Amino acid sequence: MIKKEKEVALKRIKQLFEEADNSFKKHPERSNRYVQLARKIGMKVNLRLPRDLKRKFCKHCNSYLKPNVNVRVRIRKGKVIYYCFNCKKYMRFKL
Repeated sequence: MIKKEKEVALKRIKQLFEEADNSFKKHPERSNRYVQLARKIGMKVNLRLPRDLKRKFCKHCNSYLKPNVNVRVRIRKGKVIYYCFNCKKYMRFKL
């Protein structure tokens, strides 16, 4: 039962991130809302987000990130560093 709920939740989360990507150009605030909903679904069923999805939103302000539009991506000392233009904070990920 729980495994099925997590599968459905993961499918819905991926769909929300896809919608966030599609609507970012015209409605960036809508994309941010999709990210919030996806995170809320994941927390409700205690689901860890996949690595590729974790890097698509800011951990501090929950805004959807698009490289060269609202985030700067740099590589330094074996880490990928994201700088969010919305909240002016950094996120670091191992390479």
